[in-house]
Amino acid sequence: MRILAIFCHPAQDSFAASVLEALTRRLRGDGHELTLVDLYAEGFDPVLDLAGWRAHRQDRRHDGGLDAHIAALAEAEGLILVYPTWWYGLPAMLKGWIDRVWQPGVAFRMEGGAFRTHCLTRLTRFAVVTTYGSPRGFIEWVVGDPARRQLMRGLALQFAPGVRACWAPIYSVDQKSAAELERARDGVVSRAARLFRGGATRRPSSVRSGLGAHRRPGAGSGR
Repeated sequence: MRILAIFCHPAQDSFAASVLEALTRRLRGDGHELTLVDLYAEGFDPVLDLAGWRAHRQDRRHDGGLDAHIAALAEAEGLILVYPTWWYGLPAMLKGWIDRVWQPGVAFRMEGGAFRTHCLTRLTRFAVVTTYGSPRGFIEWVVGDPARRQLMRGLALQFAPGVRACWAPIYSVDQKSAAELERARDGVVSRAARLFRGGATRRPSSVRSGLGAHRRPGAGSGR
């Protein structure tokens, strides 16, 4: 399966980076073709500028130097997001990637003033791996887990009908011991990897790191 993995964390020695490293290693071992984009390493600009906003309003595509990102999204059969949850939501850089790359004619279209879904019909698998500093009960029952709703109920509407999805969170990362973090990492990696089994035809295993950006291997127990 052709998988696009988007990583968003400023620290290459973070716990999130170690999760990504383990996950990409597993997917590569399973024979998937992987395109890995590290938004921070690339220095991705998350700001939707005036020209981009006007293009959205006029229901037309806007280049803005995003051709490689748009092509990677359009070609993907599976999508993985790996990021830390900050203030109950997506890091600004990841939100900006969605704002700028998921353009009219790419991820959605307007017809007769109506927003049309299921534009990314090649995408049949969607996984989110994210970390939280807070415990699960607080995130789900007090805050309402807004990022999960945004991604799994909203963003997923743009994928193929019947898309298979996996939400793989790790809660209370700041309170966990190194051994607990390792077990949690193994658990989410296994869950995400299972999602992509039995997908599209296997291709020779490969990893394309970034879209012109270099990413250092991530390790360590940072968050």
